[in-house]
Amino acid sequence: MPRGDDPLAGLPRNFLRPCLLLMIGESPAYGYDLLERLREVGFSKVDPGLLYRSLRAMEQEGLVQSNWTGSEVGPPRRTYELSEEGLDWLHAWAGSLRETERTIGMFLGRYDTFTAATIRTG
Repeated sequence: MPRGDDPLAGLPRNFLRPCLLLMIGESPAYGYDLLERLREVGFSKVDPGLLYRSLRAMEQEGLVQSNWTGSEVGPPRRTYELSEEGLDWLHAWAGSLRETERTIGMFLGRYDTFTAATIRTG
Protein backbone atom coordinates (compact mmCIF):
# COMPACT_ATOMS: atom_id res chain seq x y z
CA MET A 1 0.00 0.00 0.00
CA PRO A 2 1.42 3.46 -0.89
CA ARG A 3 2.57 5.51 2.05
CA GLY A 4 0.98 8.91 2.56
CA ASP A 5 4.31 10.68 3.06
CA ASP A 6 5.72 9.54 -0.31
CA PRO A 7 3.71 11.02 -3.18
CA LEU A 8 5.59 8.87 -5.72
CA ALA A 9 5.02 5.54 -3.97
CA GLY A 10 2.06 4.64 -6.21
CA LEU A 11 3.90 5.30 -9.48
CA PRO A 12 4.94 2.49 -11.81
CA ARG A 13 8.21 0.78 -11.04
CA ASN A 14 11.20 2.49 -12.66
CA PHE A 15 9.13 5.60 -13.47
CA LEU A 16 12.35 7.60 -13.20
CA ARG A 17 13.54 6.17 -16.52
CA PRO A 18 10.75 7.49 -18.77
CA CYS A 19 10.94 10.82 -16.95
CA LEU A 20 14.65 11.03 -17.70
CA LEU A 21 14.14 10.04 -21.32
CA LEU A 22 11.46 12.69 -21.75
CA MET A 23 13.59 15.40 -20.18
CA ILE A 24 16.65 14.44 -22.21
CA GLY A 25 14.45 14.37 -25.33
CA GLU A 26 13.17 17.86 -24.55
CA SER A 27 16.75 19.11 -24.43
CA PRO A 28 20.12 17.42 -23.96
CA ALA A 29 21.12 17.68 -20.32
CA TYR A 30 23.76 16.86 -17.76
CA GLY A 31 23.20 15.10 -14.45
CA TYR A 32 22.79 18.06 -12.10
CA ASP A 33 20.40 19.74 -14.54
CA LEU A 34 18.31 16.56 -14.61
CA LEU A 35 18.20 16.47 -10.79
CA GLU A 36 16.76 19.98 -10.77
CA ARG A 37 14.26 19.25 -13.55
CA LEU A 38 13.08 16.06 -11.81
CA ARG A 39 12.10 18.15 -8.80
CA GLU A 40 9.82 20.16 -11.11
CA VAL A 41 7.76 17.04 -11.86
CA GLY A 42 7.43 15.83 -8.27
CA PHE A 43 10.61 13.86 -7.59
CA SER A 44 11.50 15.77 -4.43
CA LYS A 45 14.07 13.27 -3.15
CA VAL A 46 16.15 11.82 -5.96
CA ASP A 47 19.36 10.17 -4.84
CA PRO A 48 22.13 11.50 -7.13
CA GLY A 49 23.75 8.04 -7.09
CA LEU A 50 20.53 6.47 -8.37
CA LEU A 51 20.27 9.14 -11.07
CA TYR A 52 23.79 8.55 -12.35
CA ARG A 53 23.44 4.75 -12.17
CA SER A 54 20.21 5.04 -14.19
CA LEU A 55 21.89 7.26 -16.78
CA ARG A 56 24.83 4.86 -17.12
CA ALA A 57 22.50 1.88 -17.46
CA MET A 58 20.40 3.67 -20.08
CA GLU A 59 23.56 4.55 -21.99
CA GLN A 60 24.73 0.91 -21.89
CA GLU A 61 21.29 -0.12 -23.19
CA GLY A 62 21.58 2.36 -26.07
CA LEU A 63 18.71 4.59 -24.88
CA VAL A 64 20.88 7.67 -24.43
CA GLN A 65 24.27 8.82 -25.65
CA SER A 66 26.67 11.07 -23.78
CA ASN A 67 29.49 13.42 -24.64
CA TRP A 68 31.77 15.57 -22.54
CA THR A 69 31.08 19.25 -23.14
CA GLY A 70 32.97 22.27 -21.89
CA SER A 71 31.46 24.55 -19.31
CA GLU A 72 31.87 28.31 -18.98
CA VAL A 73 32.03 27.83 -15.22
CA GLY A 74 33.65 24.72 -13.84
CA PRO A 75 34.90 21.47 -15.32
CA PRO A 76 33.52 19.75 -18.44
CA ARG A 77 30.19 17.98 -18.01
CA ARG A 78 28.80 14.77 -19.41
CA THR A 79 25.79 15.78 -21.50
CA TYR A 80 23.14 13.19 -22.34
CA GLU A 81 21.14 13.04 -25.57
CA LEU A 82 18.25 10.78 -26.54
CA SER A 83 19.03 8.04 -29.07
CA GLU A 84 16.58 6.69 -31.65
CA GLU A 85 16.15 3.58 -29.53
CA GLY A 86 15.52 5.79 -26.50
CA LEU A 87 12.84 7.66 -28.42
CA ASP A 88 11.15 4.38 -29.35
CA TRP A 89 11.32 3.27 -25.72
CA LEU A 90 9.86 6.60 -24.56
CA HIS A 91 6.92 6.18 -26.97
CA ALA A 92 6.32 2.65 -25.64
CA TRP A 93 6.38 3.88 -22.04
CA ALA A 94 3.94 6.69 -22.86
CA GLY A 95 1.54 4.18 -24.44
CA SER A 96 1.72 1.96 -21.39
CA LEU A 97 1.18 4.93 -19.07
CA ARG A 98 -1.84 6.06 -21.08
CA GLU A 99 -3.38 2.61 -20.62
CA THR A 100 -2.58 2.74 -16.91
CA GLU A 101 -4.19 6.20 -16.75
CA ARG A 102 -7.35 4.81 -18.38
CA THR A 103 -7.52 1.91 -15.93
CA ILE A 104 -6.91 4.16 -12.92
CA GLY A 105 -9.56 6.58 -14.20
CA MET A 106 -12.10 3.75 -14.33
CA PHE A 107 -11.15 2.67 -10.80
CA LEU A 108 -11.41 6.21 -9.42
CA GLY A 109 -14.79 6.73 -11.10
CA ARG A 110 -16.15 3.60 -9.43
CA TYR A 111 -14.50 4.57 -6.15
CA ASP A 112 -16.18 8.00 -6.26
CA THR A 113 -19.55 6.34 -6.90
CA PHE A 114 -18.92 3.94 -4.02
CA THR A 115 -17.91 6.66 -1.57
CA ALA A 116 -20.85 8.89 -2.57
CA ALA A 117 -23.22 5.99 -1.91
CA THR A 118 -21.51 5.22 1.41
CA ILE A 119 -21.88 8.84 2.56
CA ARG A 120 -25.59 8.89 1.65
CA THR A 121 -26.32 5.65 3.48
CA GLY A 122 -23.86 6.07 6.33
